[in-house]
Amino acid sequence: MNNLPDFPWDRLVPYKERAAAHPDGIVDLSVGTPVDSVPPLVRAALIEAADSPGYPLTHGTTALREAASGWLARRHGVRVDQRDVLPLIGSKEFVAWLPTYLGAQRVVFPELAYPTYDVGARLAGAHGTAADGLLALGPEPVDLVWVNSPGNPTGKVLPAEHLRKVVAWARERGAVVASDECYIELGWEEKPVSILHPDVCEGSHEGLLAVHSLSKRSNLAGYRAGFVTGDPALIGRLLEMRKHAGMLMPQPVQAAMAAAFADDDHADAQRERYAARRAVLRPALEKAGWRVDHSTAGLYLWATNGEPAWEQVGRLSENGILVAPGEFYGSAGERHVRIAITATDERIDAAVRRLQ
Repeated sequence: MNNLPDFPWDRLVPYKERAAAHPDGIVDLSVGTPVDSVPPLVRAALIEAADSPGYPLTHGTTALREAASGWLARRHGVRVDQRDVLPLIGSKEFVAWLPTYLGAQRVVFPELAYPTYDVGARLAGAHGTAADGLLALGPEPVDLVWVNSPGNPTGKVLPAEHLRKVVAWARERGAVVASDECYIELGWEEKPVSILHPDVCEGSHEGLLAVHSLSKRSNLAGYRAGFVTGDPALIGRLLEMRKHAGMLMPQPVQAAMAAAFADDDHADAQRERYAARRAVLRPALEKAGWRVDHSTAGLYLWATNGEPAWEQVGRLSENGILVAPGEFYGSAGERHVRIAITATDERIDAAVRRLQ
């Protein structure tokens, strides 16, 4: 696939080496990978299901689907039939392959966005367009529109009114709206809302998909545990294609996923950990001369001191702090950096001291 972009993180290697040379070690805030332990109840469920010699089902177990649908209803006011829940081997594989599944020719995604939306369009041979204003797209047909709220990298929350307009626009044109909602439980100053909430979709899930992940909620990035739900007809089509492609979530992971979605206490505790880290890191950045834009939700601070992004990366790396340049997420981010709050308490405290 010669039309794929270079893997952006390779460009960070020299800065990572510089940061790692700090006498007190690197504070890596460049990637939002969980560092806290997998909840004991989730590990127990995984171990209990470890003796799983047979092939798992692409559609997953009823227990998994009921746990996921129950979580959506309980925490987010969204009601879906458990039959319309489809497990994913981590949400990234689905983001990358959804345009191919749909046979999409034109894919729209936010101007500042997770790079895999663009990669998915390229893999499908589709035309990818970065646009926040759909009305500017003109009369050309659109097959798939990605929305991401809370957004990566900015942490911006899209209000229900905005999402309603996206849904109405897409339905008029026969486009599918896929909403990446992996940060939905991490609202700080604003509360995120799902594309499937009645206030957004007016009671119909037609043409809509919501993608969820346990990587952030339950520290399960290493388990590759997510799901998609929404329009029953679309879910049915996707299920058949994934059956043929052999997209099977391992049975022990399905059991762990069911346990995680059935329990809210561990997720609330993890949320508090992130809130505490954010509460000390953000003011330290602002005191050191960075302005934080948006970032009312999610696991990142979208920050700028006015310099080009790579200069900011270099400046912070000299203090042993590694962050991601905003241009990784689109040209509109060329003067911002993305700073994750996912490091340990000790490393966050180290970053705060170095910023003083």
